[in-house]
Amino acid sequence: MSDTLGALPSRLHHTAYVTKDQEATRAFYEEIIGLPLVATWKESDELFGAVRTYCHTFYGLGDGGALAFFQFVDKADQEQFGPEMPHSPFQHIALKVSEETQDAITTRLKTAGWKPEQTYVLEHGYCRSLYTEDPNGLLLEFTLDAPGVEDSADARRASAHAELKSWLEGDHHSNNDWR
Repeated sequence: MSDTLGALPSRLHHTAYVTKDQEATRAFYEEIIGLPLVATWKESDELFGAVRTYCHTFYGLGDGGALAFFQFVDKADQEQFGPEMPHSPFQHIALKVSEETQDAITTRLKTAGWKPEQTYVLEHGYCRSLYTEDPNGLLLEFTLDAPGVEDSADARRASAHAELKSWLEGDHHSNNDWR
């Protein structure tokens, strides 16, 4: 399909959320997770019918993308644009990591005593995922692909539309051969 639509986006530039506490967010992402603070923009703009004053921070990923966070000066803006994060394991950010990086993050989380009741590992078969929650309630997944999973990428890509169609038609059997 991408051949007919032109070039695909090259990577995720950033994904953005609202934080209640820029310093707690910085300490978590820099000191525990290990993502460097790469930009801080202090801005005041007319947006959505009013002047909004905010701080916008970016934490760098290995591919040049970033996780970004806004914090507003005005409490009303903060409430309007920063609703509570949903508490669902199905709404999260998943970041690909190496085994060394996953182990290092696990160690730093344990050393910091970071939310042990909300930090866990799931074996999905095709990947091993470490989950934890950031200071804002955002669920993060640090994903280590299983050896050889790249070999199945072409087969998954070739069957993606047929698998979705069969799911929509009521065929709900598992096609995860990795478990």
